Amino acid sequence: MGRKLWILFFVCLSASWVSAQTNGTLAITVTTSSTGGNYAPKNIVAIWIEDSSGKFVKTLLAYANTRKTHLNTWEASTTIAGSAFNTADAISGATQSSHGTRTCQWNGKDYTGKLMADADYKVQMELTDKNATGNTATFNITKGINAHKLTPVNVPSFSSVTLNWTTSVTGIDPEITGNKTFVIYPNPGTGLFNVLGEDIIGLEVKDLSGKTIRTSRTQVVDLTNQPKGVYLISIQTSRKSVIQKIIKD
Repeated sequence: MGRKLWILFFVCLSASWVSAQTNGTLAITVTTSSTGGNYAPKNIVAIWIEDSSGKFVKTLLAYANTRKTHLNTWEASTTIAGSAFNTADAISGATQSSHGTRTCQWNGKDYTGKLMADADYKVQMELTDKNATGNTATFNITKGINAHKLTPVNVPSFSSVTLNWTTSVTGIDPEITGNKTFVIYPNPGTGLFNVLGEDIIGLEVKDLSGKTIRTSRTQVVDLTNQPKGVYLISIQTSRKSVIQKIIKD
Protein backbone atom coordinates (compact mmCIF):
# COMPACT_ATOMS: atom_id res chain seq x y z
CA MET A 1 0.00 0.00 0.00
CA GLY A 2 2.81 2.40 0.89
CA ARG A 3 4.53 1.87 -2.45
CA LYS A 4 1.27 2.54 -4.31
CA LEU A 5 0.92 5.86 -2.50
CA TRP A 6 4.48 6.79 -3.48
CA ILE A 7 3.79 5.94 -7.12
CA LEU A 8 0.57 7.98 -7.06
CA PHE A 9 2.50 10.89 -5.56
CA PHE A 10 5.14 10.62 -8.31
CA VAL A 11 2.46 10.73 -11.00
CA CYS A 12 0.81 13.81 -9.52
CA LEU A 13 4.09 15.59 -8.91
CA SER A 14 5.41 14.73 -12.37
CA ALA A 15 2.30 16.30 -13.88
CA SER A 16 3.02 19.51 -11.99
CA TRP A 17 6.65 19.51 -13.22
CA VAL A 18 5.47 19.22 -16.82
CA SER A 19 3.73 22.56 -16.42
CA ALA A 20 6.38 24.15 -14.21
CA GLN A 21 7.05 27.83 -14.83
CA THR A 22 10.50 28.79 -13.60
CA ASN A 23 11.33 32.48 -13.33
CA GLY A 24 14.64 33.39 -14.91
CA THR A 25 16.50 35.39 -17.53
CA LEU A 26 18.03 34.40 -20.85
CA ALA A 27 20.86 36.79 -21.74
CA ILE A 28 21.77 36.82 -25.43
CA THR A 29 24.89 38.26 -27.03
CA VAL A 30 25.73 38.14 -30.75
CA THR A 31 28.06 39.91 -33.16
CA THR A 32 26.51 40.68 -36.54
CA SER A 33 28.12 40.89 -39.99
CA SER A 34 27.06 41.67 -43.55
CA THR A 35 25.08 39.44 -45.89
CA GLY A 36 26.70 41.17 -48.85
CA GLY A 37 23.69 43.30 -49.69
CA ASN A 38 23.76 46.56 -51.62
CA TYR A 39 23.04 48.67 -48.51
CA ALA A 40 25.88 47.22 -46.40
CA PRO A 41 27.07 48.04 -43.80
CA LYS A 42 23.61 49.44 -43.01
CA ASN A 43 21.42 46.61 -41.76
CA ILE A 44 18.18 45.71 -40.05
CA VAL A 45 18.04 42.88 -37.52
CA ALA A 46 15.54 41.13 -35.26
CA ILE A 47 15.91 38.58 -32.44
CA TRP A 48 12.86 36.79 -31.07
CA ILE A 49 11.68 33.68 -29.21
CA GLU A 50 9.50 30.89 -30.56
CA ASP A 51 8.33 27.72 -28.87
CA SER A 52 9.47 24.30 -30.08
CA SER A 53 6.62 24.14 -32.60
CA GLY A 54 7.59 27.49 -34.14
CA LYS A 55 4.88 29.61 -32.51
CA PHE A 56 5.87 33.22 -31.82
CA VAL A 57 6.49 34.02 -28.14
CA LYS A 58 8.21 37.38 -27.84
CA THR A 59 10.43 39.82 -29.74
CA LEU A 60 13.60 40.70 -27.84
CA LEU A 61 15.32 43.09 -30.24
CA ALA A 62 14.27 44.78 -33.47
CA TYR A 63 16.49 47.36 -35.12
CA ALA A 64 14.22 47.99 -38.07
CA ASN A 65 11.81 50.73 -38.97
CA THR A 66 10.62 51.58 -42.48
CA ARG A 67 12.42 48.56 -43.98
CA LYS A 68 11.16 46.02 -41.44
CA THR A 69 9.05 44.27 -44.09
CA HIS A 70 12.28 42.79 -45.47
CA LEU A 71 12.71 40.78 -42.25
CA ASN A 72 10.38 38.23 -43.80
CA THR A 73 10.80 35.41 -41.27
CA TRP A 74 10.18 37.67 -38.27
CA GLU A 75 7.20 39.23 -40.08
CA ALA A 76 5.68 35.82 -40.77
CA SER A 77 6.15 34.59 -37.20
CA THR A 78 4.52 37.64 -35.63
CA THR A 79 1.76 37.82 -38.23
CA ILE A 80 0.71 34.21 -37.69
CA ALA A 81 0.49 35.02 -33.98
CA GLY A 82 -1.93 37.82 -34.83
CA SER A 83 0.43 40.65 -33.87
CA ALA A 84 2.56 41.63 -36.88
CA PHE A 85 5.96 43.15 -36.01
CA ASN A 86 5.18 42.99 -32.29
CA THR A 87 7.90 44.66 -30.21
CA ALA A 88 6.25 44.72 -26.77
CA ASP A 89 8.99 45.36 -24.17
CA ALA A 90 11.66 44.74 -26.82
CA ILE A 91 14.79 46.73 -27.55
CA SER A 92 13.91 48.58 -30.72
CA GLY A 93 15.26 51.27 -33.01
CA ALA A 94 15.96 52.32 -36.58
CA THR A 95 18.22 50.76 -39.21
CA GLN A 96 21.75 50.27 -37.92
CA SER A 97 24.54 52.11 -39.74
CA SER A 98 27.17 49.48 -38.92
CA HIS A 99 27.67 46.05 -37.40
CA GLY A 100 28.65 45.24 -33.83
CA THR A 101 27.73 43.29 -30.73
CA ARG A 102 24.01 43.16 -29.95
CA THR A 103 22.64 42.17 -26.56
CA CYS A 104 19.13 41.47 -25.33
CA GLN A 105 17.30 39.45 -22.67
CA TRP A 106 14.28 37.21 -22.38
CA ASN A 107 12.39 37.15 -19.08
CA GLY A 108 10.67 33.85 -19.81
CA LYS A 109 7.37 35.51 -20.71
CA ASP A 110 5.41 35.93 -23.92
CA TYR A 111 4.53 39.28 -25.48
CA THR A 112 1.36 39.52 -23.35
CA GLY A 113 3.37 39.17 -20.12
CA LYS A 114 2.39 35.54 -19.41
CA LEU A 115 5.14 33.39 -17.86
CA MET A 116 5.85 30.50 -20.21
CA ALA A 117 6.04 26.86 -19.18
CA ASP A 118 9.43 25.22 -18.75
CA ALA A 119 10.22 23.63 -22.11
CA ASP A 120 12.45 23.84 -25.16
CA TYR A 121 12.41 27.13 -27.07
CA LYS A 122 14.05 28.62 -30.15
CA VAL A 123 16.07 31.82 -30.31
CA GLN A 124 15.51 33.19 -33.82
CA MET A 125 17.73 35.80 -35.49
CA GLU A 126 17.33 37.53 -38.83
CA LEU A 127 19.42 40.20 -40.59
CA THR A 128 19.37 41.79 -44.00
CA ASP A 129 21.18 44.65 -45.73
CA LYS A 130 19.16 44.61 -48.95
CA ASN A 131 15.52 44.92 -49.99
CA ALA A 132 15.12 41.15 -49.77
CA THR A 133 15.48 38.25 -47.36
CA GLY A 134 18.91 38.07 -45.75
CA ASN A 135 20.35 35.56 -43.29
CA THR A 136 18.54 33.74 -40.51
CA ALA A 137 19.71 31.55 -37.63
CA THR A 138 18.03 29.34 -35.03
CA PHE A 139 19.49 28.35 -31.66
CA ASN A 140 17.77 25.97 -29.24
CA ILE A 141 17.57 26.62 -25.51
CA THR A 142 15.79 24.99 -22.59
CA LYS A 143 13.85 27.07 -20.08
CA GLY A 144 13.81 25.25 -16.75
CA ILE A 145 15.10 24.98 -13.21
CA ASN A 146 18.70 24.39 -14.31
CA ALA A 147 20.96 27.30 -15.27
CA HIS A 148 23.11 26.78 -18.34
CA LYS A 149 25.25 28.65 -20.85
CA LEU A 150 25.55 27.84 -24.55
CA THR A 151 28.08 29.07 -27.11
CA PRO A 152 26.80 27.91 -30.52
CA VAL A 153 29.06 27.76 -33.56
CA ASN A 154 29.26 30.81 -35.82
CA VAL A 155 26.83 31.02 -38.72
CA PRO A 156 26.56 33.56 -41.57
CA SER A 157 25.92 37.07 -40.14
CA PHE A 158 25.82 35.81 -36.53
CA SER A 159 29.01 35.02 -34.61
CA SER A 160 30.29 34.91 -31.01
CA VAL A 161 26.82 33.92 -29.87
CA THR A 162 26.22 33.26 -26.17
CA LEU A 163 22.95 32.14 -24.61
CA ASN A 164 23.02 32.26 -20.82
CA TRP A 165 19.92 31.07 -18.93
CA THR A 166 19.91 31.83 -15.20
CA THR A 167 17.05 31.04 -12.86
CA SER A 168 15.51 32.90 -9.94
CA VAL A 169 15.33 29.73 -7.81
CA THR A 170 16.39 30.56 -4.27
CA GLY A 171 18.72 28.52 -2.11
CA ILE A 172 16.01 27.55 0.37
CA ASP A 173 12.95 25.68 -0.86
CA PRO A 174 9.82 25.89 1.35
CA GLU A 175 7.71 22.79 1.93
CA ILE A 176 5.67 22.16 -1.20
CA THR A 177 2.53 21.49 0.83
CA GLY A 178 2.41 25.19 1.63
CA ASN A 179 2.62 25.55 5.42
CA LYS A 180 6.40 26.21 5.36
CA THR A 181 7.08 24.04 8.44
CA PHE A 182 10.33 22.82 6.90
CA VAL A 183 13.01 24.27 4.65
CA ILE A 184 15.87 22.56 2.83
CA TYR A 185 19.10 24.28 1.89
CA PRO A 186 20.92 24.57 -0.37
CA ASN A 187 18.34 23.50 -2.91
CA PRO A 188 19.44 22.99 -5.65
CA GLY A 189 22.65 21.65 -4.11
CA THR A 190 25.67 19.56 -5.03
CA GLY A 191 25.51 16.87 -2.36
CA LEU A 192 24.80 17.74 1.27
CA PHE A 193 21.29 18.95 2.06
CA ASN A 194 20.26 20.40 5.43
CA VAL A 195 16.68 20.16 6.67
CA LEU A 196 15.42 22.77 9.12
CA GLY A 197 12.31 22.25 11.21
CA GLU A 198 10.98 20.97 14.53
CA ASP A 199 10.44 17.37 15.68
CA ILE A 200 12.35 15.77 12.80
CA ILE A 201 13.09 12.14 13.66
CA GLY A 202 14.25 10.84 10.30
CA LEU A 203 14.73 11.46 6.59
CA GLU A 204 14.19 9.13 3.64
CA VAL A 205 15.21 9.95 0.06
CA LYS A 206 13.75 8.17 -2.96
CA ASP A 207 14.46 8.48 -6.68
CA LEU A 208 11.66 8.98 -9.19
CA SER A 209 11.12 5.22 -9.53
CA GLY A 210 10.23 5.04 -5.83
CA LYS A 211 13.45 3.31 -4.80
CA THR A 212 14.87 4.33 -1.42
CA ILE A 213 18.46 5.49 -1.90
CA ARG A 214 19.27 7.11 1.47
CA THR A 215 17.96 7.32 5.02
CA SER A 216 19.17 9.51 7.86
CA ARG A 217 18.42 9.96 11.55
CA THR A 218 19.95 13.44 11.51
CA GLN A 219 18.82 16.61 9.75
CA VAL A 220 21.43 16.22 7.03
CA VAL A 221 21.21 13.94 4.00
CA ASP A 222 24.24 13.13 1.82
CA LEU A 223 23.65 12.63 -1.93
CA THR A 224 27.25 13.32 -2.92
CA ASN A 225 27.62 9.94 -4.65
CA GLN A 226 24.24 10.06 -6.40
CA PRO A 227 23.62 11.17 -10.00
CA LYS A 228 22.41 14.68 -10.75
CA GLY A 229 18.65 15.03 -10.91
CA VAL A 230 15.43 15.39 -8.93
CA TYR A 231 14.76 13.36 -5.79
CA LEU A 232 11.98 13.22 -3.23
CA ILE A 233 12.70 13.44 0.49
CA SER A 234 10.25 12.29 3.15
CA ILE A 235 10.68 14.34 6.34
CA GLN A 236 9.42 12.22 9.21
CA THR A 237 8.18 13.63 12.52
CA SER A 238 6.35 12.03 15.45
CA ARG A 239 3.08 13.33 14.00
CA LYS A 240 3.35 13.17 10.21
CA SER A 241 5.54 12.76 7.14
CA VAL A 242 6.06 15.57 4.62
CA ILE A 243 7.41 15.04 1.11
CA GLN A 244 9.56 17.63 -0.67
CA LYS A 245 11.58 17.64 -3.86
CA ILE A 246 15.31 18.26 -3.85
CA ILE A 247 17.53 18.91 -6.84
CA LYS A 248 21.12 17.72 -7.10
CA ASP A 249 23.13 19.63 -9.68
